[in-house]
Amino acid sequence: MPKTTEFNIQMEDQPGTLAKFSRALADKGVNILGFQSFPAQGKSEVHLLVDNPGTAKKVLDQERLTYKETEVAQVKLQHRPGELARVAASLGDAGININYAYPAFEPGTNAPVLVFGVADAKQAASILDKTAQAAA
Repeated sequence: MPKTTEFNIQMEDQPGTLAKFSRALADKGVNILGFQSFPAQGKSEVHLLVDNPGTAKKVLDQERLTYKETEVAQVKLQHRPGELARVAASLGDAGININYAYPAFEPGTNAPVLVFGVADAKQAASILDKTAQAAA
């Protein structure tokens, strides 16, 4: 699978903030494909993959949220023991550190994929593609 773009969003860490933002996306027909959130320095940091980045950007701007776009690598894995270990090892063997990872869905098929936040998403995507093909 290719690399893709996620949104890294800084939100207030308070009740209802995520619900309001998620509702704004839904109201514009944007589907969330992958999501991760955690507290960071008094805020919530959200990593978000969507099916319509252009509309999502408009929503982010309308909601006055601070965000940046980041390239991430993604891979569709077989559902069997050891797959995460295998792909993580392939990245580690290439000297690529995994900064974060989370599950998501492939647009169109809704197949599960793993998303990896790494320094070089293009290189990681190439390695992950080869690793996934070797396992097929």
